[in-house]
Amino acid sequence: MITALYASLCALLLVKLSLSVIALRRQHRVALGDGGHPDLQAAIRTQGNATEYMPITLILMLMLELMGAFWWLIHLAGIALISGRLIHASALKNADGKRRVLGMKVTFFLIIVLALLNIFYLIAGYFLGGN
Repeated sequence: MITALYASLCALLLVKLSLSVIALRRQHRVALGDGGHPDLQAAIRTQGNATEYMPITLILMLMLELMGAFWWLIHLAGIALISGRLIHASALKNADGKRRVLGMKVTFFLIIVLALLNIFYLIAGYFLGGN
């Protein structure tokens, strides 16, 4: 199951982002919220953004994989997902607006493509006598 690899990589990325938030909370002595610290606010949003977009993307990847999509297509999607999330995370950490937008564009494009591919595979399966 190819999607399991990318779900695992996403989980590791999420743990890394969470540890960054924890470290900044300790550094700034903030229990809840961001305490007005821009670096903590960025870390919280980076973590939050990952939790908002990774699950739906992984679900779409898994559905596509279960419908029998080409293995390389799932790997391509996984590489795009990890790349987009890493670009976005590093851009927020470095306050790089252009790279942040690039990371989000990669993620949004991937979600749209995966949704359309799922619809295509569903329709093709229906008309070709599949599940």
